[in-house]
Amino acid sequence: MSDVAALLHAFASSGMAELGPCFDRDRCRHLLDLVRRHRDFGPHLFLSEAEFREDPQLLGISPRAGRNLLESLEGELAFIEGALVFRELLDHLLGRGWEILRKKLVCAVPESWLAPWLLEHVQGYGIPNLGSFVRPEYRDLTYFHGIDFHQDLIDWAGRAVNFATLYVYLDEVTSAESPLHVLPGSHRHGGSVFPLTIERYEHDRWRYTDDRGRSLTLPERILTGPPGSAVIWHPCLVHGTKPNTSGRPRLSLRYLVTQGPSGGGLLDEVNRTIDGPLRLDVTQRHRDADGNVVLKGNTLAESGS
Repeated sequence: MSDVAALLHAFASSGMAELGPCFDRDRCRHLLDLVRRHRDFGPHLFLSEAEFREDPQLLGISPRAGRNLLESLEGELAFIEGALVFRELLDHLLGRGWEILRKKLVCAVPESWLAPWLLEHVQGYGIPNLGSFVRPEYRDLTYFHGIDFHQDLIDWAGRAVNFATLYVYLDEVTSAESPLHVLPGSHRHGGSVFPLTIERYEHDRWRYTDDRGRSLTLPERILTGPPGSAVIWHPCLVHGTKPNTSGRPRLSLRYLVTQGPSGGGLLDEVNRTIDGPLRLDVTQRHRDADGNVVLKGNTLAESGS
């Protein structure tokens, strides 16, 4: 079995495939160096409490076209986007008409960067996207302080399950640098509205109950690894991260890659095995229409080691 065939087999059975350190370590570190030339990372990226309270911006704070740091580094991504494993895997998974829907840098912010008022403010947030608290000129990447178990459908109300997420670590990620926590097999019941109903079952297993009351008891995979490590997953796969306690930012690439208009590839076969929704008109209920958090709770962050 070829490497790509093994990855496809893993995706079909568990809704995810770990690619391992498949992208060049030195090129990852070079890309990191270029990012750091554009951005002096540290606590100064954040607004003061007075500045935030004066003009809180809760919506429209994520990277977008014209405000995405990767746009200035487009030529430096060829070692990933042109890699044989990248293109061959996506050809088979999504069909030959696949397209990159969105790509961005994600920064898992060290807890030590966050002022006491900010830590208190986001305490218990399920999705602590820190963009609202970052100075506007720095909102060209996404900043997180851990993120509770969720599915990537959360950002795509009304969209069919016709895409996959590829995540690439650009630096060494240990248990302290907010590694991904994933629940293989959690895609089998399709989409559920966030926040999800999940409870610890054993030290390395969780019980996930979908919106129709059906439960799955699932193993937990914590994805640490060297620069260039990557994983790809289904939009209904449950995953999250704990806060970064390392003292240094964890920078990663996040790609959303979609099928072409005619679909195709293994994803269609996987979707036919799913017993549950493949589209959600409402994907989350933790925020109101103005972006205010109205439901708190973060199962993963509060679960201990």
